[in-house]
Amino acid sequence: MNNNTNTTVSYTLRDLVIYFLKLGSWGFGGPVALAEYMHRDLVERRKWISEEDYKEGLALAQLAPGPLAAQLGIYIGYVHYRILGATLTGLAFVLPSFLMVVVLGFIYTKWQGIPWMQAVFYGVGAAVMGIIAMSAYKLTRKSIGSDKWLGSIYLIAAAYTVWKENEDVLLFLGAGIIYWWVKSPNKKISFPKKRPAEIIKSFSFPLLFNMFISSSGNTLWQILLFFTKAGALVFGSGLAIVPFLYGGVVKERAWLNEQQFMDAVAVAMITPGPVVITVAFIGFLVAGFAGACLAAFGTFFPSYVFTVLPAPYFRKYGKSPGIKAFVDGVTAAAIGAISGAVIVLGRRSLIDVYTLTIAVITVIVLLRFKKVPEPVIILTAAGIGLLLKNI
Repeated sequence: MNNNTNTTVSYTLRDLVIYFLKLGSWGFGGPVALAEYMHRDLVERRKWISEEDYKEGLALAQLAPGPLAAQLGIYIGYVHYRILGATLTGLAFVLPSFLMVVVLGFIYTKWQGIPWMQAVFYGVGAAVMGIIAMSAYKLTRKSIGSDKWLGSIYLIAAAYTVWKENEDVLLFLGAGIIYWWVKSPNKKISFPKKRPAEIIKSFSFPLLFNMFISSSGNTLWQILLFFTKAGALVFGSGLAIVPFLYGGVVKERAWLNEQQFMDAVAVAMITPGPVVITVAFIGFLVAGFAGACLAAFGTFFPSYVFTVLPAPYFRKYGKSPGIKAFVDGVTAAAIGAISGAVIVLGRRSLIDVYTLTIAVITVIVLLRFKKVPEPVIILTAAGIGLLLKNI
């Protein structure tokens, strides 16, 4: 049932949940592509979500720690169906890739490694880079336009991401403040006045949660503690969480060796849905199905909290000129960071002439044949990767 009585909604909660189940099942390309798919499908084609609501969700997802695509999906679920919508869309989006990763984890542990996975990833990784590049191009074209201030923010954020190979929340905040200062006529932003202490306390939940869980004893509790920290403290989309996971899983706790960790990252790249689902594969290798469940819950639950708690204030105050200018500035920086991430990831994925060729052909196909489904491209690239590696 729609909780927003002031708005006529053209879709049901069931429609939205089914959409996110499908997106979680075939949505390849990581956060950049997934965010663009949501814009294309829900804003442009179906018109379920307005452009303003999408921008608010993207800005909030970029400002909060955790996986960008999952947070954007949770916010979209919240727009018209509040807490129930946010909860069900988040679960629907993550569940398909979680189940795939658990199955791959079972195969991996049973046969001691996945040699064919590296061959598949060789082709898929290159095709994914082509999909990501096209998605970043579409987001840039639609969101930046001819506004010189937004264009400057975009370029600075992209350059910073390429230079540092990371994303900085202060950059997004600064972009929002600068654009608000330039565009807002009265230079005033209205903030919620009631119960600020309760809001702050709620936001600190993941940190308080860490304080009450002992890191000693049962491995399952250690898994829950570590991955809750990862979900609550790591900013940046997609593979930004990988260095944090590497330090904790390989270096500090020695749960996995180097090869197992790299295989875990490869699994995340060859499966659809959020790239951060690699945590479930790691959890499975460490402690079986229970470990996979706790690792996924620990990573995604803080993201859910950080999205749902401020969502009412974004909904209430997001239409004011000052807040809208702030959100536009953050969105420009976010898309700039996404575009910069394409270059960063491309350096690591396009390692030879074959992978570069696959990526270029993918871009050409997406430009020339707009109705070709991404899963077809992914499957074709996987076959090419197996063929090239076995020749």
